[in-house]
Amino acid sequence: MNAPLAGIRVLDIATFLAAPFCGTVLADFGAEVFKIEQPEGGDSLRRFGSRSDAGDTFMWMSEARNKKSATLDLRTPEGAELFRKLVAQSDVVLENFRPGTLEKWGLGYAALAEINPRLVMLRVSAYGQTGPYKARPGFARIAHAFSGLSYLAGEPGRVPVVPGSTSLADYMSGLFGAIGVLIALRHAEKTGQGQEVDVGLYESMFRVLDELAPAFAGRGVQRERMGADVINIVPHSHYPTADGHHVALACSNDRMWERLTAAMGKPELAKDPRYATIPARAAHRDEINALVGGWTASLPVQELIARCDADQVPVSKLMSIADIFDDPQYAARDNLLTIDDPRAGPLTLPGPVPRLSRTPPELRHAGPALGDANEELFRTILGVSEEDYQDLRARRII
Repeated sequence: MNAPLAGIRVLDIATFLAAPFCGTVLADFGAEVFKIEQPEGGDSLRRFGSRSDAGDTFMWMSEARNKKSATLDLRTPEGAELFRKLVAQSDVVLENFRPGTLEKWGLGYAALAEINPRLVMLRVSAYGQTGPYKARPGFARIAHAFSGLSYLAGEPGRVPVVPGSTSLADYMSGLFGAIGVLIALRHAEKTGQGQEVDVGLYESMFRVLDELAPAFAGRGVQRERMGADVINIVPHSHYPTADGHHVALACSNDRMWERLTAAMGKPELAKDPRYATIPARAAHRDEINALVGGWTASLPVQELIARCDADQVPVSKLMSIADIFDDPQYAARDNLLTIDDPRAGPLTLPGPVPRLSRTPPELRHAGPALGDANEELFRTILGVSEEDYQDLRARRII
């Protein structure tokens, strides 16, 4: 009960990842999150990715953690009525159906707010609840494309690549959703009024594309693919090492360039008028990258990192997951937490983020078995009789 979100009840009726990830973030900090799944098969995330010994995938075990699973068919009149009763005793609903779907079922925000005026509903969809594309389907890959992110990912003149994780827009939309839910809960606390939080998958990616929009509007600049480079700053890229690895170097100002030239044993480069300033270095991008790349390629990765560290140059090896599991920083920050799951045995999952000094998050358990909280939700919280409970189970409404 000391967790900061203890006492907040969340009904997660969404599927797959974006809106549910908001629920995961809230659950890490103590919210009571009931994952509402279809009685037959449950959430599709249970089958997405590599299977754990529990039968569900590692994606499910990680991203449904700290939640309780209950089954309920919202498309049936009985299921919808049970859901309305749950809404009356809850604070937040998370959903990611196509706009209009819940309204068809009589479970849109306006109808639910009549039951619970303080209700906060997060609505995540491909394009948001409004606009000419609102009815279109979409996933994270589509959001990456529509937002402009995928256009920038890859090498010049080649087919754009996946920008990191194929689920990046899902995670980012879940984070923006969590921010929106917390703001809406604060507003409800002050006014007694709930509200809808509307996130389009593409919007979460478009919002983080730095100066892309103002640079185009103000100067007509259309950024193109640059591989590992960035448009305004050099050296700020990925460079090879003598032992077959790559490192990221970031010299985002003139002082960092001075430090790098010192680490390279060529401090005179910092004074060379061709390279002394950010605009000058940008104008000589190929020369700078050749100088830096030649130096990095002459050293093994650990010696290179040591030299950069000695001169306070920002650097990192491009880490594989094997590197991450061996790294002392990840260990010191509890970024990898191992728990003993009763279904899957030992599981190592990403640690919660962010870290709070007084109310830290907690990894209590991995993704739950399908329907593990049915009795708690329907018998204990709603007070459904044993006879009715067994009838609902028999008819696969729960």
